[in-house]
Amino acid sequence: MKRFKKTTCVVAASVFALTSLAGCGKSKDSSSDVTATQSDATDVALINQTADEDVPQLDGYTLLWHDEFNGTDMDMNIWSYDPHEPGWTNQELQEYTQSTDNVFVKDGHLVLKAIKTQTENGNDYYTSGKVKTQNKQDFMYGKVVVSAKVPKGQGLWPAIWMMPTDESYYGQWPKCGEIDIMEVLCSQPDLSYSTIHYGEPHAEQQGTYQLSGTDFSEDFHEFSVEWEPGEMRFYTDGELVLTVNDWFTAVSGEDEKPYPAPFNQTFFVQLNLAVGGTWPGNPDETTDFDKAEFEIDYVRVYQKSEYDTNVKKPEKVFREALEDGNLIYNGDFADAEPLDDEENWFFLLFEGGEGSASIADNTMTITSEKPGSVEYGVQLVQPDLPMRKGHTYRLTFDACASEERTMITCVSAPTAGWVRYLKDTKLDLTSDWQTYTYDFEMTEKDDNNGRLEFNMGDQGSTAEIYIKNVRIEDTTDAEAAE
Repeated sequence: MKRFKKTTCVVAASVFALTSLAGCGKSKDSSSDVTATQSDATDVALINQTADEDVPQLDGYTLLWHDEFNGTDMDMNIWSYDPHEPGWTNQELQEYTQSTDNVFVKDGHLVLKAIKTQTENGNDYYTSGKVKTQNKQDFMYGKVVVSAKVPKGQGLWPAIWMMPTDESYYGQWPKCGEIDIMEVLCSQPDLSYSTIHYGEPHAEQQGTYQLSGTDFSEDFHEFSVEWEPGEMRFYTDGELVLTVNDWFTAVSGEDEKPYPAPFNQTFFVQLNLAVGGTWPGNPDETTDFDKAEFEIDYVRVYQKSEYDTNVKKPEKVFREALEDGNLIYNGDFADAEPLDDEENWFFLLFEGGEGSASIADNTMTITSEKPGSVEYGVQLVQPDLPMRKGHTYRLTFDACASEERTMITCVSAPTAGWVRYLKDTKLDLTSDWQTYTYDFEMTEKDDNNGRLEFNMGDQGSTAEIYIKNVRIEDTTDAEAAE
C-alpha cells in the first residue's frame, strides 16, 4: 500500500536508560546481557502501581509500569500533554491542546477527543488530544500491551506509537527510528497497521490486521509489541501481525550505524487522535465529531530481567528466478492459488474499494464493484521481487478489459519508503488483448522485497480487467552482451 506518512522527532531533555546498556552510537560489549533496571522515579511509580492485582503477569516478564485509568484524572507521574499547533506534522488539521475537553479520564478509560468548531471567519477548526510518557516512563526493550477502541469516520487517525527519548543519537526522523504499535484510518476501521520507520533513506516495514464482520470501533482490542535487541514482533488480539529484524540507520553518504541501531536506545509511549493529514485525508460531511473519541482501557509495559545484545543483522535472502528467467512466480496463472495468503499473488482492497479476483484458464480476472477513493483501492500485487542496484529489468504482460478503461502499474518498495523502481505508469486498456512492455533501471540500494502492483482503484471505471503472461526479467547481462 502506498503511504505518505512523515513524523517529526521530539527532542528530549534527558534519558532514563537501562543501566547496563550503553547509549546509541557508543561502543559497548556486544556479548554482554542487559540487566533491566529503571530510574528511581520509575521505581516509585512501579511500586505505586503494582498494588493492582488485576493486572496479569506474563511468563518471562516483570511488570515495569502500567496505567489502568481507574482514577478521575490522568496520572501526571506517567503522562504529559503534548500540545502542538495545526500542521505540526503530516499536514494534520488539529491543534493538540492541554484542555480536559480533549484529554480526560472517564469510566476507567483515557479518552482523547477530537472537537470541531469554527473560527470567527467561519472556517472549520479542530482540536484533539495527544499524550506521552517522555522523561517519565522511558525504557529500552520490553513488551507494550495496549487495549483501545477507535472512533469511526473519514479523516480520523488514532495511533499508539513510540519515539526515542533523545533523537540526537541518530538525528532527525527517520534516522532516529519510530515504532508504530497501532494506527487505524477510521474511514476503514476494520483494518489496523503496525509499522517501524528507520534509516536514511527512509525505510519502513508494515503489517496489517483486518477484522471480519466487525471493526475496531465496536469494542476494545489489544495491540502489542515485543521489542528485543534484534527483533520486534507485533500482535493484534494475540495474532502475530509483523516480525522485523533487519532494520538500519545511516547518515546520507556515510556507512550504516552498528546494528541494531536505531532501536537500541530508550523510547517512550505516546497516544494521539489526529484529524486529517496526508495519509487519511481530511474529514467530510459524514464525520461525526460527537463520537470522535479514541478510548484507551489500559497501557502495560513489561520487561525481561535480561536481554542478550549479542545480535547480528540477518543477511538478505533474494528470491531466485524461475528456470525460464521469470522473477514473477505463477506469472502464467497456471496455478489457481488463493489470493489472500500474501504468497505469490494477492488481492487487496482499501479506502472503499470493493471487488474480487480469481484465476482460471491461465488468466487473472479482477472484478471491481466499487473503485474506492485511492488508486490502490482495488489492487493486485506480487511481493518479494529481488531488485539489485545497477540492474535493468523488463516487465511484460498481456491485458484487456470488458470495456475501455485505465489501470496503473509500478514496481514499488514497501520496505524502502515506497519509492518506485518502475514509476507509476497509467495504461489504456481496451476489449482487445494487448501486450505491454516496460523497461526500468534499479538505481536504489539492493532490495529483496520489490513489489509489482496493478492498481485499479479510483480510475472512474469498474469494468472487469483480465491479465495474463506476466513476466519480470533481469536484462542486465543480455544488454552487456549486445
